[in-house]
Amino acid sequence: MYLDDPNRKLLEIDTDTRQGPVIFRWLTLGMEYLIGVILVALIVSVSCNVVGRALFNNSLPWADELARMLFVWLVFIGAAAAFSRYEHIAVDALVRRLPLRIAHMLYLLQHLIITGLMVVMIWGGYQVLSRSSGRSAIMDVPLSFISLSLVLCVIFIAVVSIWRMWVSLNVIRHPEREH
Repeated sequence: MYLDDPNRKLLEIDTDTRQGPVIFRWLTLGMEYLIGVILVALIVSVSCNVVGRALFNNSLPWADELARMLFVWLVFIGAAAAFSRYEHIAVDALVRRLPLRIAHMLYLLQHLIITGLMVVMIWGGYQVLSRSSGRSAIMDVPLSFISLSLVLCVIFIAVVSIWRMWVSLNVIRHPEREH
């Protein structure tokens, strides 16, 4: 049984089946590898701290700070990769029963809202980045580096969303054409 919405298939980015623009596929694949590297680094950082506390009764001050930074990057890169692959939770009971053209009208509205929200978040993220002058207490990393993960994530989501609006517009205008 096919669990995904067949109307949405045109909007998906899949690195396995080579569906979607090549730049989005490469960026998604790169993000997925980066997620793996960050996850390993996060596990190593937390494990070092646990071992240090348990065996030597001494925690590593940098390990907690590094784990927090890695977790923030992991969340935002993961959100962008999941959005790219259409893996966020969605209620699609209505849209899967609609004809292709009407479904894409709803997808167009959905991605118009998403793009609008991402533009607001890009602006807010830029404000945070431009005012962020501090550094982390232990590792002396610029705090703007942590905020950068949000900005990069929402820029990627906005660009993918704009591409999906374009695809939906083409389906709405020419539903009979094979897209």
